[in-house]
Amino acid sequence: MFVHTVYFWLRRDLTEAQRLAFKEEGIDSLKRIPSTTSVHTGVPADTDRPIIDRTYDFSLTVVLEDRTAHDAYQDDPIHHDFVKRFGDFWIQVRIYDAVG
Repeated sequence: MFVHTVYFWLRRDLTEAQRLAFKEEGIDSLKRIPSTTSVHTGVPADTDRPIIDRTYDFSLTVVLEDRTAHDAYQDDPIHHDFVKRFGDFWIQVRIYDAVG
């Protein structure tokens, strides 16, 4: 199993319509990439403990079978379209990949 987790910090000047487009037309579109096993998108939960980082705007967790599936995901046209269309929406991205 290969887990690809991404956290997005969006520009503060985005409109609510742009934020909605980022979610519905952007990260949610990644669910259609065939090489994925499962894809989960979300926003920070309302948990409040000192160790929790809730400063990000959106999260993306992609579960794939293996590194080959991950590489296919990265090279998929849907992924390329997402980055091209929405890449200027974020000010910071953090990616954590794990195998298990």
